[in-house]
Amino acid sequence: MAFRPRMTSSIEGITLIDSLSWRSWNGVVADVWHVHCEAGARGSYVSQDARLFVVLEREQGHTQLRLSPRGPDIAASAPVHMSFVPADMPLWSRVEEAGELRHLDLHFDVPALAARIGEELDAERLGTPRLGFTDARIHTLACMIARECTGPDARHDLYGDGLVLALFIDLLQLGRNPASRRSPLSARQLRRVTAFLEDNSFRNIRLEELAALTDLSQSYFSHAFKAATGMPPSQWHMEARMRRVQHLLATSDMPLREIALTAGFADQAHFTRMFRRICGDTPAAWRRARRP
Repeated sequence: MAFRPRMTSSIEGITLIDSLSWRSWNGVVADVWHVHCEAGARGSYVSQDARLFVVLEREQGHTQLRLSPRGPDIAASAPVHMSFVPADMPLWSRVEEAGELRHLDLHFDVPALAARIGEELDAERLGTPRLGFTDARIHTLACMIARECTGPDARHDLYGDGLVLALFIDLLQLGRNPASRRSPLSARQLRRVTAFLEDNSFRNIRLEELAALTDLSQSYFSHAFKAATGMPPSQWHMEARMRRVQHLLATSDMPLREIALTAGFADQAHFTRMFRRICGDTPAAWRRARRP
């Protein structure tokens, strides 16, 4: 199921100028807002997901932020400040002077991002708000992400996917970890997982399914599987899929399009690209070379 941000808000004195622009990537939803704020405009917000608010451009003035209705004000006076708000943490804001404002909201699916990064994320960092701070590198990435949401020449999804992942890593200040010292899967665990991958190779398999077979966390399982096999689970899965595809090519007269759909590929072109990448030839050429 696609990730959908879960946020409620109440605003006063804020008017939308342009229609909302947004895009979704793996683990992140990005919204770009262009609004006019009256003097004294205010809002209250709470989201079930961690999010980053980035001011892209503004005419003038500064914003007062607070984490409770009667709490102390935190002045965000820099023109292009940003704020990280943990999940389920309310935020109140007030704009002192009238003017236009463009901002980017990034909503994070933290479990999905942790699975992509392949490690447990620091719960303390994820639970600590950072209001009104500035960071030139994060702001540059945010502007590039905003262009992917609004520009007519948006790049391939993988481009935006890389940008949002880079921003998230910068935001949490995740450094490069030394080589994992975790133990590989036991022989019994490995047999169970690889048998499951072989039996279900023609469908999409979620990492959580494989981890559940071993009673390990997704992050620990990923490292232990690679330590045992030398490859990530997704690569093993694809190679198992191709072994079954090769059997169909060699023993049946099924058309290539039917094999592609049976094997779970979106279309024949996608199937051909993946087969050639792994097997070194197109499916048609591979079949001709091995059948009379």
